[in-house]
Order: sequence, then C-alpha cells, then structure tokens
Amino acid sequence: MNRARIRAVSATAVAALLTVACGTSGVGTPQTLASDQTFSFGMANDVSHLDPGYVDAATDMTFLQNTFDGLVRFDEHLRIVPDAAMQLPDVSSDGMTYTFHLRRAVKFWNGDQVKAKDWIYTFTRTLRLNKANASNLEAIKGAADVENGKSQTLAGASAPDEYTLKAELNAPAGYWLSQLAMPTAAMVVEQKVLESTSNPDSETWTRNPATYVGTGPFKMTTRVPNQVMEFEPVANWWGGSTGALRKIHVDIGVQDTSQVKKFESGGYSLVGMANNLVDPDDVLRYQADPTRKKLLTLFPGARTTAVGFNFVDGLFADKPGATPGDPTTTSGAETPGHAARAAFSLALDRALLANVACAKSITCFPATGGPITKGFRGYLGDNQDPYAKFDPMMAKAELQKAGGADKFKGLQYRYNESTQNTKIAQNLQSQWKANLGVDVQLVASDFPTLQNDRKAKRVIIGRESWGVDYDNPQDWFDNLFTCAQAKVQRGNDQAYCNPTVDSLVQTANTKQINQALPDYMKANQTLTHDLAWATLTYGQSPFLAQSYLRGWGFNSLYDYPWSDIKILQH
Repeated sequence: MNRARIRAVSATAVAALLTVACGTSGVGTPQTLASDQTFSFGMANDVSHLDPGYVDAATDMTFLQNTFDGLVRFDEHLRIVPDAAMQLPDVSSDGMTYTFHLRRAVKFWNGDQVKAKDWIYTFTRTLRLNKANASNLEAIKGAADVENGKSQTLAGASAPDEYTLKAELNAPAGYWLSQLAMPTAAMVVEQKVLESTSNPDSETWTRNPATYVGTGPFKMTTRVPNQVMEFEPVANWWGGSTGALRKIHVDIGVQDTSQVKKFESGGYSLVGMANNLVDPDDVLRYQADPTRKKLLTLFPGARTTAVGFNFVDGLFADKPGATPGDPTTTSGAETPGHAARAAFSLALDRALLANVACAKSITCFPATGGPITKGFRGYLGDNQDPYAKFDPMMAKAELQKAGGADKFKGLQYRYNESTQNTKIAQNLQSQWKANLGVDVQLVASDFPTLQNDRKAKRVIIGRESWGVDYDNPQDWFDNLFTCAQAKVQRGNDQAYCNPTVDSLVQTANTKQINQALPDYMKANQTLTHDLAWATLTYGQSPFLAQSYLRGWGFNSLYDYPWSDIKILQH
C-alpha cells in the first residue's frame, strides 16, 4: 500500500465508496461494503508501550504502524519504501551520510506540520531514553554521547533546510534503513505535545487520547488500560484516503479461547492480530471442520521461542556474579553452568513439545538450527544445533557435571501467560521431571511483569522469544546477544556476553549482507555452542478471519495496516 495516496475529493465521495462495488469476490461478483465499518479484535494482554521511544514488543508495533510514520517503512511484502520521506535517501559513496528529502504535506493529526527539526528532536529523545529500540539509531554519529548523557545534541543529525534531514553515521551500516523502517523508535513525535506534559521523557502523553498525537492515518479515541482501546480515521489525513474502516475496537484481557468464542458469535472480525495467538486446540478444531477451515489461514511466523538462561546469576551461569556487560562465557572450557544448560536442552523432545503445544506442529514446529528462525539469513541449517537433539542419557550425564538433580530443587521457570505459552511450559516441566528428575515450578505472569523480572535478573530460567524485525542477522545480535546490550540491560536480558561474537558481529555490520553473512554465520555457531538459548520452536501464525473481511494479512513480521482492511456486506 502507498501511504501517500491522493486525498479523497469529499466526504460524499468517501460515503459513496462504502456502498458501491469496490472489487470482486469471485469472477464478476461485486463486493459491497457493509454500512458498519467497525473492525474489532481482542488481546490477551495490554500493550507494553505506546510511545515510539519505549516500544519493545511486537504487540505494540501493530498500533504504532497505524498511528505514526517513519521516514521509510516496510510495505506488505517487507520491501523498504518511502513514508514521510519523498523517496529513499541519497547515500554518499562512502556509505556514511544519508540525506532524506521530506514530504511537505506531512502533518500531525492536530494540524501541526512536520519538519526536519521534528525528526532531530525524535531521534535525540529516543537516544536519551535509551530503551530497547534506541539501538535502531545508534549508527548515527554522536548517538552514544546522547545515550550516556554526555551530550544533549545529536552530532550526526542536521537540517540543511526545513525539509531536508541529513544523518552522518559512525561507520557504513548496510542494515540501517531496515532499522529505520521498523514501526518503533524512529517514528516522529511532536515536541510541543510532549513538552506540554510534566515530563516529556515519560509516557504520560500516550495515556490520554487528546495528547496521543501522531501522523498516521488513525488516532486513538479511547484508552482504558487493561480493558479497551479504540481508534478512528484521522480527518483530512495528510496521506489521503484512510480506507474503509470507521472504527477499530480492541478488547484487552481476553484470553485466547474467549477470543475464539466471541469470533464465532460474530463479536470479533479477526483473531490473531497484534501478535495474539489462536489457541492450538481451536486450530485443530478448525482444521478438522471443512466449513470452519475456510476461515483459518496459516502464515509463516518469523519467531523463535526458546528457554533462556541467566548468565550472571544462578545455576546456569558460567561465571556467577559477573557484572552484566563483562564476559560471561568460558570458551573451550566445560563449566557447571554450560553443563546445566546442556542438560536442560538435551532433555527435551522438541517434536513431542510441538505436537502437544503447537496443535500437532501447526502453530509452530521444532527448532533444530539455532536461534535465528528458519527461512531467514543466518539460519544454521536443519539439525545443526547439537543441543537441540533429544538425548536423555547425555542430558543426565551433563546434569551430573552440573551438580546433580538435588542442586536444582526449587528452580522456577518464568513465562508470560497465554494458552500456548502455558502448554509449552507444562510440557517443559513434564519432560524435565521425566528425563532429568528435576521438578521445576512454573511461575506465570503478564508480559510487562516478566520483562521487569528479567531486567532485575530475577529470572534464572524462563521463556525467551524473538520476532524477526528484518531479514538481517544484525537484528538478532545487536538486540539480543551483544555485550553492549547486556551492559545497559536492554534486550539481552539474560546478560550473555562473548567478545568473540561481538568481534564477528562488529565486522559483519559494516558490510552489505552478502559479504557479511559468513561472519554472521560464525557468530551464530558460537552463540549456539555457548547455549545462550535452548531453542525450542520456530513459529507459524494462525489467523481466524470472518468470511466478509477483506484486505487483512500478515507478512511474517507485521499485520497489514488497518487502511487496507474493509468489511463486506453480510
């Protein structure tokens, strides 16, 4: 979809589009839009953040991509296209300077025009906050000085004129445009609105629909935390048509099975949006019913789910007591921590787990090729993770090296609760009991609580998961597995740190992907050997959509925008 479309001629013309044929459903069959264009869905948990500077979860990104704009964005096919910029940037011959020519039409929904200074303010604020996706801007010269408080000015960002933005980088970074295209930290916010609150660096402005001001085609109209959110199209949106929908209604705190029940009664248009899983039992039920099966669609899911281990505290650490950011692995040496990680990984029959927890491997399938998801660059290959094989005898031998089963009494496995996550946790518990003789306690929470527990290093062993942001291994390493991320306790919550991995990644990051891939592969092999994660499954994403819903979809990373969706007469 081209976000910068011609503006609709009049409200009358828009109304007419709701009642005339606008496509086909089968050869020669007109599609008439329903008079009620309310798109509704449910979510198990509330969003973590609605502030682009804070956002750190796939769930949150669905809302940001509809309410804010970046300089560039991903389209439905994951191609990078211009958004608030007129075109893709001019890049200097040395790869160090990017020049963006801005669309003059871009406005916040309150009518204020967006200029180059707004992007500089946004970039500087994001880096000053130094949250999860600030890393998307760290390629810019002077970013580190803003992050660590040494400077209030981002040296590498400048505005030659009101509608030209120039960014000078620290080094060539072939992945940088992909980072900018993510619906996260590089989306423009309005300084005036934020500074009208008591603290412009807080998230206060996102809690009130009147101050939640973005540039995207939709704006928030209702926000009751843990209960409901509602959105509506922006009148006279700068990009033209906002599509057919007139209201988006989101119920919060509705568990997976309840979402499906409400879908079946006609209360929801779709189940699966905003990274909400369809209950595996319901997937099986729909697969077995010829009529219901027509409402089920499976998309490749760009996600790896794993067991994560605490590398600085507890029984799985190579160097217990290490400070986050310091080396936490002992290359070439067998430590009790590594033996413990190996035992808990080798004791798992991943095929059994996927069969039980993933609707007979429909919603996910066994991971055997390391952390990077199958189908994406950097994947090691099928059966290339030596610790992903099921070998209970070796698992018991490794457990003895780690101190024996009694040493792990009282161990807690922490995870964020959903139907699938609970089934995975219960199966892990069962297999660890049967194959290791270790009775692990399960501790469930919502996602924000789990995140806070990780950052406080209260999670010794727990659920880890990563949805690919873009098809470059840099996305994995710089967000999850570098010493720098462990030091700032952002992304790399388990505090894994191996300088060998860092060196390989730093070299690879300066290159275009084809030249960088060998170094990334070596880094992934080291990461897999160190058992930073015990990878469990690679994802598939099931969706249930009413037969009268059109224009919706999922590109393995992101939901299609709301402006593409329409509801047919039914």
